[in-house]
Amino acid sequence: MNMTGLDKWYDYVKSHDRETLWDLLDPDVVFESPVVHTPQRGRDIAFKYLWSVGKVLGGPSFAFVREWRNDTSAVLEFEAEIDGIKLNGVDIITCGEDGRVTHFKVMVRPLKAINLLHRLMGEQLARQGADASSARS
Repeated sequence: MNMTGLDKWYDYVKSHDRETLWDLLDPDVVFESPVVHTPQRGRDIAFKYLWSVGKVLGGPSFAFVREWRNDTSAVLEFEAEIDGIKLNGVDIITCGEDGRVTHFKVMVRPLKAINLLHRLMGEQLARQGADASSARS
């Protein structure tokens, strides 16, 4: 996988810098979540989901444990623990020639972790919506 794209992803995971994440995403990126049935298309919605995931999973227990890559894509296995529930998943990331992410798929196990992630992501996305509304007023 294009080193630039993967390096930028790792930089974002460490820094949680909004601009790094925004710049990393292709305008037409497709995001697939374990808790949303349909693929989400476009930078705006992908950014919202990935930013929220960072807030939910970005604590001290989060760690990448394995990585597989080729010229255009990578699979990153991660682990985390939230509220005593161990979560295991993979990010499947595809980049274009410019190093920007064109496709991002997240898969998570076990079911108990997916259910917790679904609830926490819903709460985080709702908070983001409230923050955006209050910023406009």
